[in-house]
Amino acid sequence: MSTPEPHPRPRYGEYATPEEQRARIEHSGGVESTAAPVPAPVEHPHPPTGPATTTAARPSRRADRIATIVLLAYGLFTVVTAIPQLIDFPAFAETWMGMVGIDEPFTNFEQGRTWGMLSAVAFAGGWLATASWSWRSLTRRRITWWIPLVGAIVSFVLASACLTVPLLGDPAIAGYFAARG
Repeated sequence: MSTPEPHPRPRYGEYATPEEQRARIEHSGGVESTAAPVPAPVEHPHPPTGPATTTAARPSRRADRIATIVLLAYGLFTVVTAIPQLIDFPAFAETWMGMVGIDEPFTNFEQGRTWGMLSAVAFAGGWLATASWSWRSLTRRRITWWIPLVGAIVSFVLASACLTVPLLGDPAIAGYFAARG
């Protein structure tokens, strides 16, 4: 026949305080027994918690935060300075053609204006989406430095695809590449 336990079994994370251990040792005649000690029940104002998985328990990641903010700031500067050039697409195309070595003027104005505007919207929208995603990740204390890099790559690819349409639609540019290819 087993003897009933005078105290309920401890819950996860509950242990006897040093004072409670001393009191039990004194109560048992001053000799510590080799049996496992039975912790005294302790009333806790808060229930025990599990592993540190909450947002507040994660490390601050200061370097990640700084890198993310610097990359977002650089991206914003790039977008703000690129948008006026993309909106004035014929001037952008003339500059690009001069750098490549095409001496003829750009003539695909209608497509240039439309696709230049779409490129500017893709660039700005890509930065806004990247900044929003980065902000959410930073507030959750996750590693975030890579998000502005991926956002920049995706935005650049989309904007470049938009720019390629009117450039390749211009007869002077198409003729230049046809002669070289």
